[in-house]
Amino acid sequence: MGADHTRPAPPTPPGVRRILIATVVPLFLATLVAALVLWPRDTREADAGTEPPRYHGTVTKVVTEPCPPTPEAPGGGPATGDGPCGTVTVRVEQGPDSGQQVETPVPAGPGAPEVAVGDEIILVELTDPADPSASAYNIAEHQRGEPLVWLVALFAAAIVAFGRWRGLAALAGLAASFAILLTFVLPGISAGRPPLLVAVVGAALIMFVVLYLTHGVTAQTSVAVLGTLGSLVLTGVLGTLATAATHLTGYGSEEATTLSMFQADVDLHGLLLAGIVIGSLGVLDDVTVTQAATVTELAHANPGLTRGQLYRSATRVGRAHIASTVNTIVLAYAGASLPVLLLLTADSRAATQILTSEFLAQEIVRSAVATLGLIAAVPLTTALAALVTTAGRRGGGRAGADAPTPAPRPAAGRTDALEALSTPRAGTTAPATPGGWPDRDRSTDAGW
Repeated sequence: MGADHTRPAPPTPPGVRRILIATVVPLFLATLVAALVLWPRDTREADAGTEPPRYHGTVTKVVTEPCPPTPEAPGGGPATGDGPCGTVTVRVEQGPDSGQQVETPVPAGPGAPEVAVGDEIILVELTDPADPSASAYNIAEHQRGEPLVWLVALFAAAIVAFGRWRGLAALAGLAASFAILLTFVLPGISAGRPPLLVAVVGAALIMFVVLYLTHGVTAQTSVAVLGTLGSLVLTGVLGTLATAATHLTGYGSEEATTLSMFQADVDLHGLLLAGIVIGSLGVLDDVTVTQAATVTELAHANPGLTRGQLYRSATRVGRAHIASTVNTIVLAYAGASLPVLLLLTADSRAATQILTSEFLAQEIVRSAVATLGLIAAVPLTTALAALVTTAGRRGGGRAGADAPTPAPRPAAGRTDALEALSTPRAGTTAPATPGGWPDRDRSTDAGW
């Protein structure tokens, strides 16, 4: 008979579990205390006094016509306006004019929506300052609520259909991530708290909730948590040093400059560091979970591997993972900044001046710091996982001392009997994993 690789991995020794609990629980409690201290209590509410009313409407008629000539034309003659020109009839669905038909001009200008009969749109009510009783409607944009709901429903259904209970847990973790960002990180930064500290605490809180909720309360998950937390702190330190060395101010984008006008007390330099930390978290937990699972599976497939062999084998997997992830990080930052990059290509300045400008320099720092933190996560998590996986072996994982004694080969006549004993009886079910998910994933069987 060959080796049975479908059996669950042996449970983590009690001593190792106690060490992990003594390490992870204080870190979790410290994160909770820091979150309570930094929690925003004096958040300012948005001033909606200057925002014009917005109502839903449905387009019932569109009439286009030639645009009138403009007085200033090349060559001195009249010229047709840019357009489009005409009127749009809209049935108002909300507000004081609900149910009535109103006429609005055809949207024109850069980025103006193109409307057709049956489109659901957003109307903006504009009031004449000289005569508050006189108002008119303009089309602002399309309603996007219904297609977004269908897209999110398809997204959730695909995750649950493929991942089943794990997919459902992943959706719960995603909801928890957004809840922490919207209730703690963003309000905390808006309230004037140190952005880098808020980002590190918020990312740690997200990490604890998402990893344990998605992968179960196991020793393997705890290793991934420790590796992620260490890499997050290192990313924050490297980001601080890199932004100081390159003299970045945080004013490298139009959005940051606009934010400084509305909220002058926000530290834009700290906000830049916070963005680096938050942006690194999603890739970091992917790498750390993969490395912890790789070590567990290697040790399960070949119990004779020493601690050093496990580390070297899993590190080779990590190198392949990092090689593809680095490209992902750079392309993600480039894709988010594509319009500005296109604008810079039309710049008449020298390439060296463009590359060292505030905007591009901050994107280079983002990519470089995130990648350095990612690279550090591989050896850190792999070493922790190899240490935890081999901690219960006799001889502490040294070569030759931890290799199990080969079991005697059963006689041919006893093979069927042994197979019968190892086969579950009819009507029995596989035990649930320590994380509570009813599946046979070996990566969660060696839990607390």
